[in-house]
Amino acid sequence: MKGEPTCPRCGDQPRPPGAWSSRWVCARHGEVYPVAPLVAPSARLVRRLGERSRVPMWLPWPLPHGWVVGAMVHAGDDATGVRAAGVAISGPNPLGGPADLVLVSEEQGVGLGAGLAGLDGPDPGTAVQGEPSAKVLVHNRAVPLWFVDGPADRAVYAGHWGGTWLWAVLSPSTAGVLLLEDVEVVDLRDLGHEADLLPYGTPPPWLSRGYDL
Repeated sequence: MKGEPTCPRCGDQPRPPGAWSSRWVCARHGEVYPVAPLVAPSARLVRRLGERSRVPMWLPWPLPHGWVVGAMVHAGDDATGVRAAGVAISGPNPLGGPADLVLVSEEQGVGLGAGLAGLDGPDPGTAVQGEPSAKVLVHNRAVPLWFVDGPADRAVYAGHWGGTWLWAVLSPSTAGVLLLEDVEVVDLRDLGHEADLLPYGTPPPWLSRGYDL
């Protein structure tokens, strides 16, 4: 993400609201909820976004050993609040080297998860059917995730929770092994004071550059 709001699907800069539309408008994708410029995460940012977010802000909990919160990605507008929220964590890849995991929760049609996944459409399409490939646990309840075929440099899974999309985007693709075990996630908005004590790092370089890994 650059220094200006960007389209959640393609990363281009949309036109701000004006006389002809009350929404941001991308030349390629029409009316969108723009993605805010990426900044270093902090407990203050978590609280501020949590107050405005209409969707969960998922975080693996407890945070895996050696991992840090590297970024908070969010899309929305001043009038309606945050309509999509992604929490990026960074740490050691079980198969060697560094890895990133971005968990995205979004309303239907926003397209943040699809943009991070490298997909053309706003959602996983027909991928979310048949036998699921992985799962996460929310309040001890299994939420199935389906593998989404996309660029070979990342592993992408998607599912539903509470009327919203739940995406898991892992980079590099080998980091997908992280979902072979049960991963419990919590809504950052529910952590309270514990959110102040999280280890905060810096945004993954590929998020800083935009959607192309």
